[in-house]
Amino acid sequence: MTPRPKKSPGQAAPDPEAWAQRTEQALLDAFLRLAPARGWSAAALAAAGEACGLSAGDVGLLCPNGPRDMAALWSRRCDAAALAALQAMDPPPAKIREKIAAGVSARLDAALASEPAARRWAGFLALPVNAPLGLKLAWESADGLWRWAGDVVTDENHYSKRAILGGILIPALMIRLAEGKAAEDAFVAARIENVMQFEKWKAGVKPSEHLDRIARTLSRMRYGTPA
Repeated sequence: MTPRPKKSPGQAAPDPEAWAQRTEQALLDAFLRLAPARGWSAAALAAAGEACGLSAGDVGLLCPNGPRDMAALWSRRCDAAALAALQAMDPPPAKIREKIAAGVSARLDAALASEPAARRWAGFLALPVNAPLGLKLAWESADGLWRWAGDVVTDENHYSKRAILGGILIPALMIRLAEGKAAEDAFVAARIENVMQFEKWKAGVKPSEHLDRIARTLSRMRYGTPA
């Protein structure tokens, strides 16, 4: 890894954004190699920076939030890997419950391709101070899976579906790490059945005006539309 590129006479100015994107991924690779032994920690991040030939200033520029930024980068890399695997399925699952089950499995497979790092990552996000980040990343993962499954609506269901699926992803990972894939599959199947029963019940219930107002407010906040 080379430090930030500098402009040479006669050359076009280097692209800082391209450098940052390329370098942060290389830094993540080095961090993942070190995290199993050194923890998901500032010390591992500093050592990863040294391995990449980066100064402490460069590491601070790329990761102002330290290991939290590494946690977010890795989660998003796993999201991308899971979606690529799902999009390559031929034929893709037809039923929504099958799509969600396949999505959860693909997302956990992506994380557990580096199981020692995944254990450290999960432990780091389980710390109370990191819980908000863990919930945010679970929401992002759930949103990507629902969009792959074809759900792009923005009514109140948009939020409830992502909250529910995010609430499945987190314990499913813990079960997979502790008890293996068979236990994870059983847990996910049972939770998806709960979701399907809830959706059937909800389909027969007219949303209250209060919930309708909440949904409209969230939609305005999300898209900046006027009241």
